Amino acid sequence: MGVLQTSGRFRPDRSAGSDEPSAVGNTAQDAAGRLEPEACPTALWLTARPRRHQPTPVAANAASALASRLNWLRAGVLGANDGIVSVAGLVIGVAAATPTDTAAIVAAGVAGVLAGAVSMAAGEYVSVSTQSDTERAYVARQRAELDADPAAGVDSLAAHYRAKGLSDETARRVARELTVHDAVGAHLEVELGLREDDYTNPWHAAFSSAVAFVVGSVLPMAAILLLPVGIKIPLTFGAVLVGLALTGGVSARLGGAPIRPAVVRNVLGGALAMTVTWGIGHLIGVAV
Repeated sequence: MGVLQTSGRFRPDRSAGSDEPSAVGNTAQDAAGRLEPEACPTALWLTARPRRHQPTPVAANAASALASRLNWLRAGVLGANDGIVSVAGLVIGVAAATPTDTAAIVAAGVAGVLAGAVSMAAGEYVSVSTQSDTERAYVARQRAELDADPAAGVDSLAAHYRAKGLSDETARRVARELTVHDAVGAHLEVELGLREDDYTNPWHAAFSSAVAFVVGSVLPMAAILLLPVGIKIPLTFGAVLVGLALTGGVSARLGGAPIRPAVVRNVLGGALAMTVTWGIGHLIGVAV
């Protein structure tokens, strides 16, 4: 009986009195086609090994949903960070000018929270809407180009996969199969890393940013209003720095970046902002 060795050779069994391969060996050789004298062991392993962990549409959708949630969470942390810094700088500046005037501090803090939340929401809505409109326009343009010249689309995909290291024949085969399956989707994924149905909702982005800003502003507002007059500014300063360290660390962790540099940048930026506003408020208070 013929045996297929791992090196790729076809070794026929030979009986003691015959120099010809057995009939079973001939059948196996014919069914397999022509076997190369020395087949690549890696190629044989790839073809013989059962394929596992192949991406499925469900898995791809789950990965996209997870990435989207992580992006929203990271944006929320950054929005909270903005709320902490903006409102802390404002109330510390007012407290430095009029440390005993609680009404003025409350009015300035509330005004800062509302203005900041609305500003964040409006900015996020405009930004995400512009991005979404741009993506939709690109999809429409890509679809029109592929309808007008499908062959050019296949050539473009093949060139991309050749640049990734595939042979010309394999790259063109992949490009043709992807084009038959979903030409527009294939080009969007290759060129932009985008899915056709994966557009960000600007209203969700606006609401998330506003809520995150308000949540972040609670820390400096609570500290400046609840602490005694004599120590409210330094303790608010310290509480805000701790909050900034937390948001900097969380945002870096979500983004996969080193935590220490992110925390240092966040804390130094917040400290600078509060120092400047405290200095201005103190000068104004002394002048008055």
